[in-house]
Amino acid sequence: MADAVNLRQPAAGRRVLLVSTGGTITMTAAASGGIAPTLTGEDLVRAVPELAGAATVDVHSYSTKPGASLTLEDLVRIAELIDLRLADGYAGAVVVQGTDTIEETAFVLDMLVASERPVVVTGAMRGAAAPGADGPANLLAAATVAASPLAGGLGTVVVLNDEVHAARHVQKSHTSAPSAFASPGSGPVGHVIEGRLHLYARLPRLAALPRPAIGAIEGAPVALIRVALGDDGRLLGALPGLGYRGAVIEGMGAGHLPAGLAELLGTLAGAMPVVLATRVAAGPVFQGTYGFPGSEMDLIARGAIPGGYYAGGKACLLLRLLLAAGLVGEPLKAAYIARCNGMLFDAG
Repeated sequence: MADAVNLRQPAAGRRVLLVSTGGTITMTAAASGGIAPTLTGEDLVRAVPELAGAATVDVHSYSTKPGASLTLEDLVRIAELIDLRLADGYAGAVVVQGTDTIEETAFVLDMLVASERPVVVTGAMRGAAAPGADGPANLLAAATVAASPLAGGLGTVVVLNDEVHAARHVQKSHTSAPSAFASPGSGPVGHVIEGRLHLYARLPRLAALPRPAIGAIEGAPVALIRVALGDDGRLLGALPGLGYRGAVIEGMGAGHLPAGLAELLGTLAGAMPVVLATRVAAGPVFQGTYGFPGSEMDLIARGAIPGGYYAGGKACLLLRLLLAAGLVGEPLKAAYIARCNGMLFDAG
């Protein structure tokens, strides 16, 4: 049901911080062919005069990187910047970036930003000079959400195509369509309609994780492996020798592996934390339904951490943050499980 308070709010005087990192929304024709990031955050704001009716926007141009080149270290620095600036009276923040990694960036910011004021991540599926460029509309919608009093307490959300998606659920589902973003299994939590936020649902807010030191992140590499039919598991045995400190395994269905990989996973779980995720777009890893060799019950009994609702990329980032915070053993497992479900459920 939509939030009862969805009337237009006087937003034009509310201050919004815009952090620009690059991405398709900032791309124009490159001399070498194709498009590449060239526009700053100031350029983006000048191109959308309607922003003045949504909020007073202050710009911080962090970088001009494509989304695939952002790092976890970048996100820790951006989270620190956002918390610092939101404490200075901003209604919310907008992060502009490439859509390749929006779901991961939003997830990390949701884990690290402590402020109750909203953080909105947006971008574009078409370059700034393309016919039908969607960047200006997405930027305006993002600023509208960031300036809205309704958005307080939402944590980090992704806004594109006038849809508002929770960071914990959102996934990129198409390589080119303007409607590329979806939240499988749940749907958007709101829309921007007629210049105002319509909010349908709120997820329970998770307490922010401590921001790790940059050096600690560099020392916490985590491998991500997707298992396919007939996989012989040789990568599982190789991981400890490659210097990884943890692993996320995207299994089949509700969290299953070929029977021949079960012992390999158990050995790996004895050497490092191993999160069992699923390669399926929606739904959680099960914990107590299937009992065959390689099933979720078998793998959890061998030491795998059930990955809940998080896809492999998000599971990998959460495990890296926990390792960088110095957690090991049972405390790490407990901290992961406390955050991995992504929504409320009846614990029985």
